[in-house]
Amino acid sequence: MQIHPFAALRPADCATAAKVASLPYDVVDAAEAAALAAGNPLSFLHVVRSEIDLPQNTDPRSPAVYEKANAALDALVSRGALVTESEPATYIYRQTMDGRSQTAVVACCNASDYGNGTILRHEKTRKDKEDDRTDHILATRAHTGQVFLCYEDVAAVDALVEAETSGAEPLFDFTAEDGIRHAVWRVRDTPALVAAFAAVPRAFIADGHHRSAASFRAAETLRAAAEAAGASPDKASSLESSRFMACLFPASQLRILPYHRCVRDLNGLSPKEFLKAALARGFSAASIPAPDAALPSHSCALRLEDGWYRLSWPVTDEQAADPVARLDPTRLQEDLLAPVLGVGDPRTDPRIFFVGGIRGTGALEEAVRTGKAAAAFAMAPATIGQMMAVALAGRQMPPKSTWFEPKLRSGLLVHRF
Repeated sequence: MQIHPFAALRPADCATAAKVASLPYDVVDAAEAAALAAGNPLSFLHVVRSEIDLPQNTDPRSPAVYEKANAALDALVSRGALVTESEPATYIYRQTMDGRSQTAVVACCNASDYGNGTILRHEKTRKDKEDDRTDHILATRAHTGQVFLCYEDVAAVDALVEAETSGAEPLFDFTAEDGIRHAVWRVRDTPALVAAFAAVPRAFIADGHHRSAASFRAAETLRAAAEAAGASPDKASSLESSRFMACLFPASQLRILPYHRCVRDLNGLSPKEFLKAALARGFSAASIPAPDAALPSHSCALRLEDGWYRLSWPVTDEQAADPVARLDPTRLQEDLLAPVLGVGDPRTDPRIFFVGGIRGTGALEEAVRTGKAAAAFAMAPATIGQMMAVALAGRQMPPKSTWFEPKLRSGLLVHRF
């Protein structure tokens, strides 16, 4: 796999980095972004969620939003909060949460690798979300957030990362308000790291499918424009805009948290009738005092108004051989939520909603207690191996199957072209 160094636009120092760094644009809504950025003009949320600095009734897809994003990025540069590295480099980004660390190489990848299958995906993307980030990239002429990639571990890469970080002074090292520590180093021997990545055959999108798709679309738009202006195809395909910024993590270091399901009503059934219908479809249900710390295979914890149950289901040999059919969210949806509760496409049916595993099962109890949900399903987390198998098969994971934590911070490194 080919990676490229880039001259990052980055915070001027560690104190500034702590003020600039923000959650990604897609994990906070406009109200949450406005609250987080309040009183902090350096917050990168002014760039990635620029609608927070426009009137509340502004259409989030209006040209004014993208113009504001570009102006906010320029403002951070003009006031000296962000500076451009003098030479292209690769970087190392380490996150530490609850005593556990994961360390990525930050570099640019070829947008064409997204198109040719070197960078594999496991989620469907929505055109409206692609449109949004494509317009953001084209307006700012920048990749303002990293795509979260993972790859099958390569010992030579691990050794270089260890050598680059051991005893070396980082560009930044700070702990955010949520307790997550972030450290970034500039790689001293970028050619060696680039050469080592030649042994990586492919990468998998862990998080950032819309950013990846948008980067590819923006690259194609700018390539076509360059050719129309007279550039040769080779020249047009080698522009800096033909690459996008990514954090590449070895797969063994990553942890997927579960994504839980909540259904607003029982489709006209009482809780007892629902459990009876589940049993009739081959499920088993046993009352439990609390969700299992580690759920057995092919099971989930079900919360109803009268308490918790362990819900288990059979998997046929044919299903077990299919990388998507054997997944717990697939079986739950196809064998129970759709036929018994009448839940349609989980991407669009308003009767189902999802709770990220970072919030814990207490959020499921609260949803049922308050009547927001009639049934809540605490799922076991998917594994990196399951995600890779689905991607290698050219398939998609069920919606809301993976929750990666900690989230990458935006603004620490920016790829401007």
